[in-house]
Amino acid sequence: MAAAKPKMAVPVAEVKNGSHPLPWLNLMVTEPFYLFHLLMLFSYFVVRSSAVQDFSPDLSLHLLRREIQAVLTLSVLSAVKFVREETWEAFIADFLFYSKVFLFAVTLVIDYHVAFCYLVAFVVIFVLAQQPPYDGVGESSHLTPLQLETLFAEGNSSRFWLVEFQVLCSSTCIRTSRIFSDLSVIYSNKNISFGIVDLGHFPNAAENFGISLSGPHTTYILYENGVEVSRFPDINIDSKAFRPAITKDYMNASAQSSSRLLQMQKSAIS
Repeated sequence: MAAAKPKMAVPVAEVKNGSHPLPWLNLMVTEPFYLFHLLMLFSYFVVRSSAVQDFSPDLSLHLLRREIQAVLTLSVLSAVKFVREETWEAFIADFLFYSKVFLFAVTLVIDYHVAFCYLVAFVVIFVLAQQPPYDGVGESSHLTPLQLETLFAEGNSSRFWLVEFQVLCSSTCIRTSRIFSDLSVIYSNKNISFGIVDLGHFPNAAENFGISLSGPHTTYILYENGVEVSRFPDINIDSKAFRPAITKDYMNASAQSSSRLLQMQKSAIS
């Protein structure tokens, strides 16, 4: 039976005693990535108010027209991305990217020195701050490679484990960080558990699981009693083949395929 497609939920910054009453405000203040972008975007109004005082009426009108064009184009692109993207992390990343492109284009009308300063600011933000991944875990558990191996060795946990091996320094993994948590809420039960291993913190352990860190994509492995029975994308460590995009539809199809595999194994045993 096909599972219902999970909806794109609002990212919530969790605090010790529960969810913050204003999650978006809390994220913008506490996360350098969002704070730096917010300050940079609002700084344009200060720069503009100072610059237009020396502009001729024609140049001021030209700037206003370019600003209206930029806002309208950004609105259209944002609407398209809002419909197409499956996670808030992906939508926000695209929105901020387009905003920086249009901000740079508009500041070129004011002065190319100002545009260059914003370009430098973009590079500094890219170096100093990274977009935070989704901080929810759903029904999954964050594990180290050693903890995962210990679970398999002791054999006291669920019979099946679906483990996500991710590298959260990768923008691709950040954009899809919400999908696995949503998946765990749908499919987790007493027979199958979900785990997350961040190989960015343990790069030397990647080869032990047959995973290459050369690509930006996440790898998902299904274990039965500590033994790998399937993985997706189904690409080995030496493969250079095309990797499919990680989407909710793709993950749901893979999870349903794994569920059918588990049912077939259970029927064969009985």
